[in-house]
Amino acid sequence: MNLIPTPAEATGSLRPQAPAYRWTAARLALGTASALGISRFAYGLLLPAMRTDLHWSLAQAGALTTANSVGYLLGAVLAGVAARRWGPTAIFRLGMMITALALAGTALSSVYLALLTARAAAGIGGALVFVAGGVIASRRAAAARSPAPITIYFSGAGLGIAVSGASLPSLMTHTPHAWPMAWIGLAALALLATVASWSAARVDEPELQSATGQRRLRRLWRTGVAYLLFAAGYIAYITFLSAALAHEHTPIWQISMLWTLLGTSAMAAPRLWSPLIAAWPPARVLTTLLALLAGASVLTLVSSSYAVLAVSVLTYGGTFMTVPAAVTATIRSTTRPEDWAPTLSAFTTVFAAGQTIGPWAAGTIADHSSTDATLVWTAALCASAALVAATQRPETLR
Repeated sequence: MNLIPTPAEATGSLRPQAPAYRWTAARLALGTASALGISRFAYGLLLPAMRTDLHWSLAQAGALTTANSVGYLLGAVLAGVAARRWGPTAIFRLGMMITALALAGTALSSVYLALLTARAAAGIGGALVFVAGGVIASRRAAAARSPAPITIYFSGAGLGIAVSGASLPSLMTHTPHAWPMAWIGLAALALLATVASWSAARVDEPELQSATGQRRLRRLWRTGVAYLLFAAGYIAYITFLSAALAHEHTPIWQISMLWTLLGTSAMAAPRLWSPLIAAWPPARVLTTLLALLAGASVLTLVSSSYAVLAVSVLTYGGTFMTVPAAVTATIRSTTRPEDWAPTLSAFTTVFAAGQTIGPWAAGTIADHSSTDATLVWTAALCASAALVAATQRPETLR
C-alpha cells in the first residue's frame, strides 16, 4: 500500500512504538463508542420499552433513527469544511460534547417532536466525531505504517454496544417506564468518554488545518454506491433486532447476551481485519465484509435458536463497523492527506443518506408484514452492496 510520508517520517523520526499508538487509538475509539455505540445503536435496546410506553408504530420508532440520520447527514456535510478550517481535534471534541448533551436531552420529554429533535442533534454530534476522528486515525495509521489505528478507532462502537447490551435489556424489562433514566445514564457514559478521549484527539501537524483539500470521488464511485446500500441496510438490523427478538418472545437474558456478543465481537474485529486490510485489495475486503453481513442477517431468518442467533450476531458484530474502516483505508490509500477530510466527509454524507432512508423504509414495510421484514431488508441491501463492491476495478485504487 502506497502511503504519503507524514512530516515525522520526512524528518526521519522513528516509527511510534506499537503499544503507544494502539493505546492512543483505543482512547480515540471512545469517540465511536459514544457517537455510535451509545448514541446511535443503544436506541435499538430502548426501542421496545419506548414503543410500548409511548404507543408507537414501527414506522414511528424507525423515524427516530431516521431523525438521527438526518442530523448525521447535516453533520457530515459540515464536518469536512469545519475540520479543514478549525482542525480535526476541535471538531472531534465539539462533536463529543454535542453527543453527550443530546443524549441528556432525549430524557427531558416524551413529546414526539422533542425526541426527534434530540435524536437529530445526537446525529450531528456523531457525524462530527466520525469524520474528525477518522481523519485523526488516518494520520496515526500513516505514522504507524499500519491500518490498525483505523480499525481500532471504528471498533470502539462495539464497546458502547457491549456496555449497553449488558445493562439496558434487564432494566427495560423490569421498569419499562424508566427509559428517560436510561438515557441519562447513557449521557453520563458519553461525558466520561469525552473526558477520556480529550487528549487522544490532539493533532500537532499544522497542515491538517488546510483549506486546499478537495473531494476525490470519481475513481471511487462504485465504492460510494456500495457504501450507500450498506448504510441503508445494516442500520435496520441494529435498530430492530431487539424488537424482532421480543416479538419471538426471546428470554431477556438471551437478548442481553446477544447484544453483548455483538459489541464484544466488534471490539475484537481489528485483530482479524487489520492484516487483511493491509494485504488485500480494498475492493476484496469490502466485498467480503458485505457478503458476511448479508449472510449474518439471513441466519436470523433461518432459525430462532440461540446458537444460530449467536453465530449471527458474532458475524455481524465482527464485520459491520469494519466496513467504514475499510472505506476510510481506501480513501487514505488513494488520496492526498489534504484531501482526506473532504473526501471522508463526502463518503460520510453518502453513509448518512443511506441511514436516513433505511430505518423508516424498513419499519414501514414491517408494519405491513412482520418484524422479520427488517432483517430481510438488511440481507438484501448488504448482498446488493457486495455485488457492487465486487465490480470496483483494482486499477482505480492505486
